[in-house]
Amino acid sequence: MTTFKKDSLSIEIYDTRANMGAAAADSIAAYIRELHGRKSEINIVFSAAPSQNEFLAELKKKNLPWNNINAFHMDEYIGLDEDAPQRFGNFLKERIFDAVPFKSVNYLYEKEAAPEKICADYTALLEKYPVDIVLMGIGENGHIAFNDPHVAFFDDPEEVKVVSLDQMCRMQQVNDGCFASLDRVPTHAITLTIPAMLRADKIICVVPGPAKANAVKATVNGPITRDCPASILRRHRKEITLYCNTESAKYIL
Repeated sequence: MTTFKKDSLSIEIYDTRANMGAAAADSIAAYIRELHGRKSEINIVFSAAPSQNEFLAELKKKNLPWNNINAFHMDEYIGLDEDAPQRFGNFLKERIFDAVPFKSVNYLYEKEAAPEKICADYTALLEKYPVDIVLMGIGENGHIAFNDPHVAFFDDPEEVKVVSLDQMCRMQQVNDGCFASLDRVPTHAITLTIPAMLRADKIICVVPGPAKANAVKATVNGPITRDCPASILRRHRKEITLYCNTESAKYIL
């Protein structure tokens, strides 16, 4: 393991994806147990992407106070069928939401509801249950959640909003094997904004794989700019750790 810090961002680099996922799960599990000693309820925002597979697989094995945890997720496509496997809510339902006994699971979806109503309702939920922990990744274009560079605002006044997805973001979904072709990837989504996520006291950011190497380099060593939205993580006011494997960290080693 290699560790170092850039500004407020702690970076940990592991030799394999499996070791990276296990280390991230161990760390957040310890924090959840400590936080449970101080709070009766814990509110966690989850990320849905293949990059999170190893981490989620390890996390769901942990003996944690799941029945005191309210689960949220950070983004969702607009326009997919309710049962589409590409839906991020369905991804998380399969990998962790149905695997452990959460106190509540709050999906970014309401049948037949307009996207703007979903945003308003989810904003109200986040106000009622302030986020304690965010478990995120970073996109190939440096996005966090679906805050692609053209819609990433570090001082966004909204908590949850409708966004258009840029082509690099949409192509990543094809590269990840989630969609067969670019024309099948939705063009719009709902996302938590950057301020909504950075309000959390603890952030774990899990970013494996060679396709993410340029984004990791820009996040860690580039300027803090919305051209790489994840670069703002270096200014987080509390605790954040970026977990990489040697493939994603190859330009920062």
